Amino acid sequence: MNGATNRAGPLDRIRIHAILAYSGWRPMSILSSLLPRFAPRRAAFAGALALGMAAAGVSAAPVLQNPVMFVTQFPITADFATIGSVFANHRGGIQQAGRGGDLYIRYPDGTLRNLTQEAGYGMAGLQGANAISVRDPAVSWDGTKAVFSMVVGAPTQQYAQGTYYWQLYEITGIGRGQTAVITRVAGQPADFNNVQPTYASNGDLIFVSDRPRNGERHLYPQHDEYESTPTPTGLWKLARATQQVSLMQHSPSGSFTPTVDSFGRVIFSRWDHLQRDQQAEAAGNGTFNWASEAANAPKVTGTEVFPEPRADTGVAYGHRINNFLPWMINQDGTGEETINHIGRHELFSYFNRSLRADGNLRDFSPGTRPNPNSILNFLQIVEDPRVPGRYWGIDSPEFYTHASGQIIRIDAPPSRNPDSIIVTYATPRSTHNVFDGAPPVDFSGHYRHPLPLADGQILAAHTSESRPAGNDGTRPNPLPRYQFRLRTLQTSGANLLPVAGGELTGTNGIRKTISYWDPDVLVSYNGPLWELSPVEVRARTAPPAPTATLDDPEIDVFAQADVDLVAFRRFLKDKGLALLVARDSTSRDGADRQQPFNLRVPGGVQSTASSGTVYDIAWMQFFQGDQVRGIGGTASPTAGRRVLAQTMHDTAALQAMPQAAGAPAGSVKIATDGSFAAIIPAQRAMTWQSTTSNGTPVVRERYWISAQPGEIRVCDGCHGVNTASQTGTTAARNPPQAMRELLVWWKQSYDPLFRGTFD
Repeated sequence: MNGATNRAGPLDRIRIHAILAYSGWRPMSILSSLLPRFAPRRAAFAGALALGMAAAGVSAAPVLQNPVMFVTQFPITADFATIGSVFANHRGGIQQAGRGGDLYIRYPDGTLRNLTQEAGYGMAGLQGANAISVRDPAVSWDGTKAVFSMVVGAPTQQYAQGTYYWQLYEITGIGRGQTAVITRVAGQPADFNNVQPTYASNGDLIFVSDRPRNGERHLYPQHDEYESTPTPTGLWKLARATQQVSLMQHSPSGSFTPTVDSFGRVIFSRWDHLQRDQQAEAAGNGTFNWASEAANAPKVTGTEVFPEPRADTGVAYGHRINNFLPWMINQDGTGEETINHIGRHELFSYFNRSLRADGNLRDFSPGTRPNPNSILNFLQIVEDPRVPGRYWGIDSPEFYTHASGQIIRIDAPPSRNPDSIIVTYATPRSTHNVFDGAPPVDFSGHYRHPLPLADGQILAAHTSESRPAGNDGTRPNPLPRYQFRLRTLQTSGANLLPVAGGELTGTNGIRKTISYWDPDVLVSYNGPLWELSPVEVRARTAPPAPTATLDDPEIDVFAQADVDLVAFRRFLKDKGLALLVARDSTSRDGADRQQPFNLRVPGGVQSTASSGTVYDIAWMQFFQGDQVRGIGGTASPTAGRRVLAQTMHDTAALQAMPQAAGAPAGSVKIATDGSFAAIIPAQRAMTWQSTTSNGTPVVRERYWISAQPGEIRVCDGCHGVNTASQTGTTAARNPPQAMRELLVWWKQSYDPLFRGTFD
């Protein structure tokens, strides 16, 4: 008997097979190896087994087409910045992640293998130097191996302190009869938390890390824009051949759960929280600014310049945003965008307008849009293997449920217009909420990690708990409210519901006796472990990796300016820069009536959708995400810093484009056709706003965007058009005048100096 598991009771052998509660002793695997010798008796054996289970009062285990890999996890009771939380779930400390879980694989006949134990990792009882926690398995395209995250070690005595980091490991030998071998992935960032890996089309690894954007340790950890809590810094990529690590995108509040879909896009959930610092508004937090990102920067007054304040003013309503949206990006880090350009107007139920006095503006409500089902968040996104472009996920509240909630889905293949994307509620809307009293009659529990399988079945981690997360025991003897079990789901009417007897690991699950120092108190637990992060083990065809391409209007501009596109891109790449272009800054999507939309360039184009105030826009002002906000007081500040929007001051970017007289800091001129073209620092979160001639803000960007060195990013307008603009026109197709003017200036100023480099 495996020392890491406990007997559930004096069950007969047939019941032991059925409930699959024992990971070390695997009688089913022995029987499976013998069955081929007795093929004529298979049917009789299966019938006898079913009768035996029925007589014992145990439901038959689910029958699956392919193996499923998953993890077990010590059930942490707290739901703030712990392993099960919506955000700040990436840390490896003993209080955040516990210890004692393992990596498992379950074969179609119900046999379980404890892969980490088999490979020599993990321990039962008191957790010590060989203790582990595991998470986030992802299977290779050929189905022969998997990458996952593991943290190793725990305090060995009371009050002992330790620093523990999640690192990436790869496992081979996952097939029947093979020997499991686990190897730490070479080349990954050391002394940082690397989690949620997935395989790129070429076998490289894409993952989430909390490594600072530029790797400088004094900036560690990056604080999120909400609670000033440590957060991942974005998506990263590890080239296996060269062991080179690069930042794919920079997220001030974090990106989560990347996966490569059947079209080669990287689909992930990103925390969108571009607002001013609420910690600065609350007394006693000791917020301040560092003068720069430098380690020796002086401490200065904690001012903020973008976006507008969170509180209402006499002329404007406060701006607050706090959501987890579905995003996509190319595997080379270019083209970062919400999936299919979907956003708040297509998904949410309400947000306020920006200005008080403009009668044209209105608070947003869904109205008559095609999508009837609003959501708040889209977490744990996974593509359906049977329906390319169908994405399942979880709409969970921000706290209280360990990131469990309602199962939802959308159909968003690359060609789908976001105006026609419909959210399907796969479980009742009540499963999104928590209840202090009795839940509604249609409440069926809370769900995590939905997994559509190749045979059409749906799995999910499920708990019947309806209350907020908590500990019904004590600190030394926890009794967690939430117990996640992997279950198959079935359709009942319009909803998915857990299948009776559909637990993947039998009635009692995988149980373990665990104790550890937290580090002050000895925590002891004897019970079932959480079952999380299921992935189907099967071979798949790796999709080609898409790359960004320029459209005809911009290609024409390069020809008109007589600038070689390859040479210009190499210049940008060498300097760590990117080019951002919009064709018409006066054009906005027709659904966006929350910010000014009667816009005019003085002496140039205008887009006015109604009578009333018309806003002249002359400049596009850029802000770079600098990690300069401190917390905890200037005398003894908390380690790490929060990202703040600072007027663009990157020297290389400013030197690489013309500077117009009278321009507000960090600005470029909006051309008479409404276009702008700006060179920006790459691999840094950026945002922007249009302003009047005297620098007064008019329309503000609501999201951070980062670009790769050498990337040329083009938008049709200031809020890209889905179907029609505010004036009823389609997306702008004009060759951007501002881009042509920039290229002509660049050719005169830089091209002769760098031509030898490009030859």
